[in-house]
Amino acid sequence: MSLQPGDALTSHNFGLQIDGVMVEYLQEVSGLTMEQDVIEYQQVSADGKPVVKKMPGTKKAGECTVTRGMTQSGAFTEWINKSIAGDMGSARKNATIMMMDYQNNPVKRYNMRNAWCSKVETSGVKAGDAAALTEQVTIVFEELVIE
Repeated sequence: MSLQPGDALTSHNFGLQIDGVMVEYLQEVSGLTMEQDVIEYQQVSADGKPVVKKMPGTKKAGECTVTRGMTQSGAFTEWINKSIAGDMGSARKNATIMMMDYQNNPVKRYNMRNAWCSKVETSGVKAGDAAALTEQVTIVFEELVIE
């Protein structure tokens, strides 16, 4: 049974697509942002009263941070390596954070145009610790389209 009207998505079922191919199920997505400048101007109305107006301005580029288990996912690792090496002709990809319902049906997509990885950080390691190793990857993008 899929989501019914009024049902909210759960926060545990999502993944990352690169150029339309699912490459990784993620542990966490944070800071998925896209901003737009706000232009504020003042004018005087016909009856002489001051009026403040706001209009949309230029869109700003955005970014997000994804956390994944340290796995052997070749496609995602290759994308990270091309980005960090500065191979922007190959590194700029269209990527999607895809939210799914509990039956893995895609429900919402955050499409990031011309995305690439700007930072990679691994979790700490400690002798005797039994925690899973993770990587945090910062993805920057030029445009965000929500479907």
